[in-house]
Amino acid sequence: VVVVVVVVVVVVVVVVVVVVVEVVVVVVVVEVVVVVVVEVVVVVVVVVVVVVVVVVVVVVVVEVVVVVVVVVVVVVVVVVVVVVVVVVVVVVIVVVVGALVVVVVIVVVF
Repeated sequence: VVVVVVVVVVVVVVVVVVVVVEVVVVVVVVEVVVVVVVEVVVVVVVVVVVVVVVVVVVVVVVEVVVVVVVVVVVVVVVVVVVVVVVVVVVVVIVVVVGALVVVVVIVVVF
């Protein structure tokens, strides 16, 4: 009877120890999985933030380049228009002065 009681107690103690060890192992595995998931989420968030920052920088650079190109085109168009107007005015002045000279010469000769 004593031997049976001792065997039962030893079996119960072994079962309790095995159950406690399994619970501890499960808790440790769950903690490791949670830590890995949190690290993956942090890495994904960092990558998304970096991609968003790069996209914003590229968009800003493209907008600045577009504005600079538009300003350069407007300046070139204004310069061309001013040059054309000056050339037309000079040609008109030369033609009018030439015509006046011809009229004066005709009047003086005749």
